[in-house]
Amino acid sequence: MIVTDTAMIMAAGYGKRMRPLTATRPKPLVQVAGKAMIDHVYEHLWNAGISKTVVNVHYLADALEAHLGGLKYPIDVKISDEREALLETGGGMTKALPLIDADPFFCLNSDNIWLNGSRDAFQILSDDWDADKMDALLLLVPHKNAFHHNGRGDFHLDAEGRISWRKSGRVAPYIFTGIQLISKRLLRDAPDGAFSTRIFWDRAMEDGRLYGALHEGQWFDVGTPEAIAPTEAALLSG
Repeated sequence: MIVTDTAMIMAAGYGKRMRPLTATRPKPLVQVAGKAMIDHVYEHLWNAGISKTVVNVHYLADALEAHLGGLKYPIDVKISDEREALLETGGGMTKALPLIDADPFFCLNSDNIWLNGSRDAFQILSDDWDADKMDALLLLVPHKNAFHHNGRGDFHLDAEGRISWRKSGRVAPYIFTGIQLISKRLLRDAPDGAFSTRIFWDRAMEDGRLYGALHEGQWFDVGTPEAIAPTEAALLSG
């Protein structure tokens, strides 16, 4: 059983690497395998039993709100409105906090495409969650299961599952999927305005309260138009 029925979906960014497709639509509405990227996310949420979502909006917010009003899944949607100012990931989570009535809650990117393995991604995080020792649990994927991703990795894991950053000039074995399970403790004493989630992660890491869990399926980095076709092929074959 999953530990919460609530998720925040990060959907406010400009999607600059996806241009020209994002010149006239927000990145969450770019089509992959016949449906908007955010609809892939909602399909996973629905299958996992998540019934409440908070979505932050900024770029082309009207189009995204209209789309969310016509979802095929009967999932509650609340809008965290960032039209006046884009607040980045940390600021976006902080602004949305009054709309989130669960603790912990899932947080994930709206442009996430993945295939589950033997366990659902949200089930993995739920199974590994320990509220007594964790402020956040990040879903990570090894390089061999991360497709169209050219980076050098994000994190190392110690024997207990605690996370540390990739060292400069080195390769780290695990990539962040953009999916995490968060305690509201993580968001305490937030600064004002726009800032990155890294502020929260760094503090949790220093306190030994930032952990990672490993995704058992495939994850696709669909950051550019060129990544769409091979991702579609993999989804159809999977």
